[in-house]
Amino acid sequence: MTTNSKLFLAAGGFAALLAVALGAFGAHAPKNRLPAEMLAIWHTGVEYHVYHALALLAVGLLATQLPDSALLKWSGWLMLAGIVLFSGSLYALALSGERWLGAITPIGGVAFLVAWALFVAAVVKG
Repeated sequence: MTTNSKLFLAAGGFAALLAVALGAFGAHAPKNRLPAEMLAIWHTGVEYHVYHALALLAVGLLATQLPDSALLKWSGWLMLAGIVLFSGSLYALALSGERWLGAITPIGGVAFLVAWALFVAAVVKG
C-alpha cells in the first residue's frame, strides 16, 4: 500500500470516527441548550462530514490503483480541508451563535467541489 493510500484511508477512518462522535454529541448533548435552528446547522455539518469521510476512504482506495496521481492527492487534501472549513465552521457557528463563522462555510464548499472535480479528472486520466 502506498503512502498516499495509507494517509487518506487513515484520514477517512479518523474523519468518520469524529463524525460519528460529533453526530452523537449533537443528538444528545445540546438539545436543551441550543435552539432548533442551531441544531439544524450542526446536523448539516455532520452530514457533509460523513459524506466526505467516506469520500476520503474512496480516495485512499483509488490511490492503490493510481499511486502517482497528483490529481487524486489534491482531491484528498481538498476533501480534508473541506471537512475542516465547511463542517468545522458549522460546528463552531452552532455552538457559538457567531454568524460571521458562516462566511467560512462557502470556502469549505468550494474545496469540496474542486476535490470532486479533481477526483473525476483523476479517474478519467487514470
